[in-house]
Amino acid sequence: MSEFLLEVEERSQFGKNANRRLRTAGKIPAVVYGPKFDSVGVAISPKDLTAVLQSESGRNTIFGVNLAGKKTDVMIRDYQLDPIKGTLVHADLLAVSLDQVMEFQVPVEVTGTPVGVKTEGGILEHVLREIDVSCLPGDVPDNISVDVTELEINDSIRVSDLQVDGKITILSDSDLVLVMVTAPKVLAEDLEEEVEETAEPELIRKGREESEGDEE
Repeated sequence: MSEFLLEVEERSQFGKNANRRLRTAGKIPAVVYGPKFDSVGVAISPKDLTAVLQSESGRNTIFGVNLAGKKTDVMIRDYQLDPIKGTLVHADLLAVSLDQVMEFQVPVEVTGTPVGVKTEGGILEHVLREIDVSCLPGDVPDNISVDVTELEINDSIRVSDLQVDGKITILSDSDLVLVMVTAPKVLAEDLEEEVEETAEPELIRKGREESEGDEE
């Protein structure tokens, strides 16, 4: 459970003009909602929310909001950024129950350097950077680590290869590729050239045979 406890105030005014005044005052509009929580519009500090997003568990962080003296556990379900400044302009906060299983998106963290990269000049491709899991809010991991040390060229690691805590259920398709090591670009181009050089004489020979057949 996170140590973050953010102060929020219930909003009484809504709309573009009200939101503009709110942002000028150093706050942004947000909504707190949940299965057992009446949706309420609030004003919150974007600086505090940014600190939550930049914490180790990121948007999966479970933290508290203090609304009129009552603490509610929430997580950031969605947020919007200013397209030019990149600053927070709105957030949706989902009220959670620590004893209720929920779905989360957890980052995939790659560790190690593949053998195929070290000795053969291969290229490590990080294909899938997040996977979907379900678990209790208190059990959600900050990330899921994938050791790629033993991978050679053309080797890959799929979702089905992951080892996770028994408290966590993986929801992503088991066939999805997380990481793979591909052949170096130069080698791939050389192979294409070899195929083309092999194919060209055959096409020329075939063309001659057809031409001779026509003449007969």
